[in-house]
Amino acid sequence: MLEHTADAGIVAHGSTLAETFAHAAEGMYALMVDLGGVYEAEAREVAASGEDLERLLTNWLLELLFVTETEGLVFRRFDVEVRGTTLRARAYGEALDPGRHELGGMVKGVTRHMMEVVPEDGGFRARVLFDL
Repeated sequence: MLEHTADAGIVAHGSTLAETFAHAAEGMYALMVDLGGVYEAEAREVAASGEDLERLLTNWLLELLFVTETEGLVFRRFDVEVRGTTLRARAYGEALDPGRHELGGMVKGVTRHMMEVVPEDGGFRARVLFDL
């Protein structure tokens, strides 16, 4: 986790862009709920695009937040495919249950401040800050 005055942030790593974007989503949901208590009872298809990798990451995470806000779902695992600046994914999780799930802070938004998606050690690293 990154400490920042905005609220909270994560650094995600992966051997591919798809893996990095999946880990970024896992990190975002880990800020909201203990992922160990989230079952893979439901799946949702999610798509996003962006002008560059940073915008793609932003839009991907915002699409997931939209599903969380509109359908009350939280996710723990993601199968992601990235092609250029478009993304298609399947997110696995379940309905948020405050009586059963150990809650952290709810993520309200994704900021572009200090965001980056860069090659690193044969893979990729992504840094994202969130508004809680």
